[in-house]
Amino acid sequence: MIEDIKKYIPQRDPMLHVDRLLSVDGNIATTAFTVRPENILVEAGLLTEAGLIEHIAQSASALAGYQAVAEGAQEPPVGMIGEVKDFHCYRRPAIGERLSTTITMGPEVNGITLVMGKTMSGEEVVADTKMKISI
Repeated sequence: MIEDIKKYIPQRDPMLHVDRLLSVDGNIATTAFTVRPENILVEAGLLTEAGLIEHIAQSASALAGYQAVAEGAQEPPVGMIGEVKDFHCYRRPAIGERLSTTITMGPEVNGITLVMGKTMSGEEVVADTKMKISI
């Protein structure tokens, strides 16, 4: 488990949607996030679809930040979502639920990277998507 997520991503509360980086293996990483009531993208006790997308994007950011810091960067890179494709929200997670997301980063072409993410709650898939990000 990797200790301080704030070392790897630029986001801060109340927009922080990743608690920890659990593992990194090349271009694949797993993150964790516990849905909290103070999170800005929680409505009626549930994480919104936008919150799930942001969580997946921040998971990709955590991987990119980890790689950048490993290569000597002092600050995590700032990224932007360029496109969200094939987003599926199977259900909205509730406050207190612990999410685990696996990110796979594809190749970078002209500054754009294809990212695939799958978010689980226990053994249940709650969301998955592909997105293009610029880091």
